[in-house]
Amino acid sequence: MKTLSKMLAASLTAAFISFLPYESSAHDYTVGSITVLHPWARATPGPAKAGAGYLGIKNDGDTADKLIKAESNLSKRTELHTHLMEGGIMKMMHVEEGVDVPAGQEVTFEPGGLHVMFMGLKAPFKEGENLPVTLYFEKAGKVDVELIVRAVGAKTGDDMKKKMKHNH
Repeated sequence: MKTLSKMLAASLTAAFISFLPYESSAHDYTVGSITVLHPWARATPGPAKAGAGYLGIKNDGDTADKLIKAESNLSKRTELHTHLMEGGIMKMMHVEEGVDVPAGQEVTFEPGGLHVMFMGLKAPFKEGENLPVTLYFEKAGKVDVELIVRAVGAKTGDDMKKKMKHNH
């Protein structure tokens, strides 16, 4: 039978673990019929002047909406970008017209595709940080989110969670 001190220690440990940064990747933000899913960013190496943010956008409404812009004080410029293949070369392109979010569907911002681009970083993105960004939707309005910074080479916002599971 466990002693009271062992049970208390186990409870405190479980409570502490639930507040670790990798657990907060399940954070979502809702405005109107739009839900922003698991926003995250990669840590930036050394003196990098640019960084990228990723997320999912789910539209539970009956009408389409559009992400029209992102704003942040993390960099001199914050823009919506995508990658496209042109003449066998992958290029990044500013999505000036915004990103459509069809009714009842989800749009994913991920490495190699759509992303929020931060140019002229004021400070490096450090693993474990939460970075404030405001997203503006044509119909739903604005929503403030926090990007959780993952490792430099992270491929998804859940990389840290997966790493932690493999270490046990």
